[in-house]
Amino acid sequence: MRPWREIGARIVMVGVVAAALASDATAQSAPRGTPPPAPPPTDFMLGRPKGFITLEGGFLFANAGSDLYDFVTSQLTLDKKAFNAPVIGGRLGWSVTPSLDVAVLYERAQSSTPSEYRDFVDGDLLPIQQTTERKEDHIGLSVRWSLVPSGRRISRFAWIPRAITPYVGGGAGAVRYQFRQYGSFVDFQTLRVFDATFASEGWAPSAHALAGLDVRVYRRLYVGADARYTWSRATLGADFVDFAPISLAGLRVGGNVKMVF
Repeated sequence: MRPWREIGARIVMVGVVAAALASDATAQSAPRGTPPPAPPPTDFMLGRPKGFITLEGGFLFANAGSDLYDFVTSQLTLDKKAFNAPVIGGRLGWSVTPSLDVAVLYERAQSSTPSEYRDFVDGDLLPIQQTTERKEDHIGLSVRWSLVPSGRRISRFAWIPRAITPYVGGGAGAVRYQFRQYGSFVDFQTLRVFDATFASEGWAPSAHALAGLDVRVYRRLYVGADARYTWSRATLGADFVDFAPISLAGLRVGGNVKMVF
């Protein structure tokens, strides 16, 4: 057994000497005072992303700041919160620079609320009931400015994305609205109760401002949160001739899932 122990010891000694010689050769090839090279990054993309697609959801807090809302909430068992609504939509965008994005957006918000007259009942002393609906389809163009660059280039091809990117922005577009009431109503001249549908729809220009942040969760996948305020007013149709333009303004808050490409 002793010869085998001596052979094993010599093999270990040769390995130690070889490692020492290799380490010394590496140290001599690098200039004095040069720090050891950093390991290459493993979390990067092949080039800066050129665009993105986003699925969004949230909630619209309607401004309800025109006289039509004042009228229906004073006569019917509605309050202005009845015109708040869930929102669903999406966005397709292009990355112009590491700090500047341009995107087209589409969103839909819709509310439907049953009600009855506050001060009137029918001949059988039963409530006079109706339903009020409001629907919005919003299309627009947004420009978004990141408060910090969305990432940095480390070579001709490698791009390291930032983990969290806050941003602000604004844009313009158009809103297609539908305002509809159907059910039973009171003729205030004769106090007669009748069934009817009153409706108005059309397009109106819009402008918006926004702020939010993106959080990278995996490779090209991000989640985010944002808030956007929209300004818009539209002329009402013939069923509401005595009213001022309807307010379509409101604050939308929500979250999103984004994929960059």
